[in-house]
Formats: sequence, C-alpha cells, structure tokens
Amino acid sequence: MHRDPGCGCCEKWAAQVQQQFGHGVQIIDDANRTTFQRRLGVPAQLASCHTAAIDGIAFEGHVPISNMKWVLAQKPIGIRGLAVVGMPIGTPGMEMPGVANQSFDVVAFGPAGRRIYSHYN
Repeated sequence: MHRDPGCGCCEKWAAQVQQQFGHGVQIIDDANRTTFQRRLGVPAQLASCHTAAIDGIAFEGHVPISNMKWVLAQKPIGIRGLAVVGMPIGTPGMEMPGVANQSFDVVAFGPAGRRIYSHYN
C-alpha cells in the first residue's frame, strides 16, 4: 500500500485489511504516489490518501473489506479496481465514535470507464 507520507488513517485501513486477509500489508510512504496510481490505472478524479494493489487489482482509498473480497474472488471482467474518493467518516480506518457516518460510493473503474459499484449511507 502506497500512502501519502505519515497518513495515520491509512495505517488503520491496512490493519483491517491484514486482519481480514490474514497476511501482512507493506506500507510505503510515497510522496510521488501519482506514478503508482497511473501504473495501476487509477483515474485522477478518484484519488484518495492511499493506493493498494492485491492480485493485480487496485484499491484506492478506504474501500470496504467486503467489496474487496467480492472483487478479488469474482475477478469481474473490465474491473481494474475499486475506489472511495476522499476520506468519508465511517469508512474502514475513518471510524469516529459518536460521529455519524458519511454516505459514500465505491466506484469500479477499468478500461470501459467508471460506474458505481456500491453505495453506503
């Protein structure tokens, strides 16, 4: 996982991924993360604070674990990755006790463009 240097919420997201998938997550502080994002095909408009690659699929930002598991298991044709734009409160790593979760979309992207994959309220 490449992250904006020093981003603490990224560590929380990585810990949840590690717990759910049962193997370590390498965290790389990357001041030039846009190069990594371009290499993975992440559209600039979907940028967040960290970018991960698992089994050739890109995960941009605080993508929920359930969405990651489904895409990794199904490997749907035309999906290069999933993204959550920004850092919505309530997403993995952005939980804040006593603060209402923000609604957000999980966006699938690939060679054919982008589409909403899931919506959370």
